[in-house]
Amino acid sequence: MPSPQLPRAVFAMDPVHLPLLFPPPLMERLRRTADIDPGLVVRDFADPAAAATLASAEMLITGWGCPHLDAGVLAAAPKLGAVLHAAGSVRSLVGEALWERGVTVSSAVTGNALPVAEYTLAMILLVGKDTFDHRERFRRTHAYPGPAETAATGNLRRRVGVIGASRVGRRLLELLRPFDLTVLLHDPYVSPAEAAALGAESLSLEDLLGHSDIVSLHAPDIPETHHMLDRDRLALVRDGGVLINTARGALVDHEALTDELVSGRLSAVLDVTDPEPLPAGSPLYHLPNVFLTPHIAGSLGNELERLGRIVVEELERLVAGLQPEHEVRHADLARVA
Repeated sequence: MPSPQLPRAVFAMDPVHLPLLFPPPLMERLRRTADIDPGLVVRDFADPAAAATLASAEMLITGWGCPHLDAGVLAAAPKLGAVLHAAGSVRSLVGEALWERGVTVSSAVTGNALPVAEYTLAMILLVGKDTFDHRERFRRTHAYPGPAETAATGNLRRRVGVIGASRVGRRLLELLRPFDLTVLLHDPYVSPAEAAALGAESLSLEDLLGHSDIVSLHAPDIPETHHMLDRDRLALVRDGGVLINTARGALVDHEALTDELVSGRLSAVLDVTDPEPLPAGSPLYHLPNVFLTPHIAGSLGNELERLGRIVVEELERLVAGLQPEHEVRHADLARVA
């Protein structure tokens, strides 16, 4: 039996994720720190069976599939003092009532940022080598390309525009440092001096779009960024430019983007779309200049363990009376993804 002194914690997520987030060694470590039942995972807060569980919960360990934490949930969980999120952004998870109560919120978003940045780096380098174009041509012709077909290929001084110095954006900037690329950055919260320290040149959004060979989106999905890449701004990207989106589909006007891609003027690597997934009849599934993936850039498979480990470490810090390392504050949600 767990010690009665341990804080009562409850899992709230889709239970399918639990084994990968908390494999046996991590689950055992978690159970040494909190009174938690691995067999009890709340998926629906409206379920009457969840009421008794919430009434005693001092901490919620949340993840993908957790319902929105609104005023009703807080009323049912009077002892709740912390939410530890074993996933990415908490923007859609937590409501105003939670911030007003002063519940501590921590997220493994930093751990989730790493695979997204890794995916993006891989795509930037592949795009710079015209990998996808050469693959399509090779499929058709079975012939090696000649000098004329590779004249524009290569990553030397390729201009990469990063939109958003979010956690993913900053991690990507770190990963880009070893390569002979020219890196540009747009983020209204980052000064030119800070951008230079990150290894990038600070530009306005319009200038970045006009000067980049490859544009990579890493801005948060907030009202101010909805369709930030609209028809007029997409038109600023040079002919042959490539858009990479691993952030959120709503950052781009997809009707305008589809027109650009169908025309062949631009290419794209899209891990997210709007809507998600795209309708079955969307031409983006079949265009040779579009590399479309099913939202796989974030943590998957064995990468989920990294998120679980962050949550366990946060729980251990809280129980020891220490400040959480990955705390999310209300003000952060306006500018960080």
